[in-house]
Amino acid sequence: MTTPDDDLPPPMRDPIGVPPVMTAEAQPLFAELARDFLRERRAERRWRVFFRLFWLTLAGLLVYSLWAQGRHVTPTTTPHTALVEVRGEIAADTEASAEQIVAALKDAFKDDAAQAVVLRINSPGGSPVQAGIVYDEITRLKQQTGKPVYAVVEEMCASGAYYIAAAADEIFVDKASVVGSIGVLMDGFGFTGLMDKLGVERRLMTAGENKGMLDPFSPVSPKQRAYAQAMLDQIHQQFIAVVREGRGKRLKETPETFSGLFWNGEQAVQLGLADRFGNLDFVAREVVKAEDVIDYTPRDNVAERLAKRFGAAVGAGAVKALGQRAPVR
Repeated sequence: MTTPDDDLPPPMRDPIGVPPVMTAEAQPLFAELARDFLRERRAERRWRVFFRLFWLTLAGLLVYSLWAQGRHVTPTTTPHTALVEVRGEIAADTEASAEQIVAALKDAFKDDAAQAVVLRINSPGGSPVQAGIVYDEITRLKQQTGKPVYAVVEEMCASGAYYIAAAADEIFVDKASVVGSIGVLMDGFGFTGLMDKLGVERRLMTAGENKGMLDPFSPVSPKQRAYAQAMLDQIHQQFIAVVREGRGKRLKETPETFSGLFWNGEQAVQLGLADRFGNLDFVAREVVKAEDVIDYTPRDNVAERLAKRFGAAVGAGAVKALGQRAPVR
């Protein structure tokens, strides 16, 4: 025997079997609240799954980075071409720092199976100090081992990058490569005129009359400008001497050679700034006669790249930018 309560669906019953009082107007509202609740639960579930996958992936990357960090190029007895990349700005805290490049060069030169070392260059230049360290190390290792060194230019080999390339026995380019920019610059900004318009006073106290030299908020005196120019000229002459030593009689000097101009690869060959056309595969196959190429370039591990991307390097870069004045490159 059934009662009126038995005809109600389960959602309409209360815990003790007494039907709740619900008007017809309240039923759509109740249904909408139920649908919202279900949507929120599904969204929570999706986010839980997302974050679990995210942390699992991150943990996997960290484990891989620790494994990859300890990896080194495994010496091989098979004759091969040793590759060292010079990519991006040449500076102390970059992938193209002297520390990174020199470490790779040492590994490449000491490997008996490496028939030659190829520098693959794609760089606008950078610090003359860093470039000079690499140049000197290439010269030393060449004399020590007798192994040839070739530079292969991709898009760009300018300024400090060409400083490094000058140490190579031969420089290979593409017809459209950008080569040269044999010069030195020191750049910055001066805000004294703007400060005058805004009524801002610069209060700089120094011990030593030239301690505030090249401060962007102070005027540059003729004496300080002449001193800075003399320093740049001296570094420029060092650069010129390196290029003349490295290129020798192949260099066809013109009044523009050391003016800071740059040329395409075809013009660079005509001017003796480069030797011939060719890429990495061509040099390994036709010049070195060892088609197998082994890359000795050290790489940032995954953890370092993540740290740099998500802010660790941003803060350091901001502090560095605040404290730096006029870099020489």
